[in-house]
Amino acid sequence: MTDTSAAIVIRPSEEKDVEAMLAIYRSHIQRGVEPGAYHEEDTLQSDDLKRRRKNMKSKRLPHLAAELNGALVGYAYAVPFRKRPAYRFVAKHSIYVHSDYLRAGVGRVLLPGLVDSCAAAGFRQMIGYIDAANEASLRLHLACGFREVGRLPSIGYKFGKWTDSVMVQRSLGLGDQTPPDVWMVPGA
Repeated sequence: MTDTSAAIVIRPSEEKDVEAMLAIYRSHIQRGVEPGAYHEEDTLQSDDLKRRRKNMKSKRLPHLAAELNGALVGYAYAVPFRKRPAYRFVAKHSIYVHSDYLRAGVGRVLLPGLVDSCAAAGFRQMIGYIDAANEASLRLHLACGFREVGRLPSIGYKFGKWTDSVMVQRSLGLGDQTPPDVWMVPGA
């Protein structure tokens, strides 16, 4: 696939993107990193995604879309890592790229956009969980400043076998070099 990263536009997602985001998400659930049939019992619906987007927007958490020539080719978002106040400076992220645009540079533009948005919102750390078989995503995260901080063996079951999850992390902004303003709520 040709690198199209120079032509990709990163912007906040909009409600008009929901159906395209659902198609991308469902493709990942059905195909994952290996061919085979997989059915998620709780299939994400349009209203679910609209509600999630609204909730993230109300908390000023980034929910970004990657657009190429007017078509949605990927999306990414961040959620609080945990609900307890001690973790309010940590975001957990997800990133999805349309299967027709894998290895076309979408992730190399989308992930840094999400990192920058989370840093601007006051988060100090970003966490991600990646299926260990998804070597392309692992390489992308390492190239974007993440490092592997843990491996959770055999926690997922798909395509007839157990799969590991790799936990990655990177500092945002000043990271842990200085204490945060303890009264600050990231994204506010």
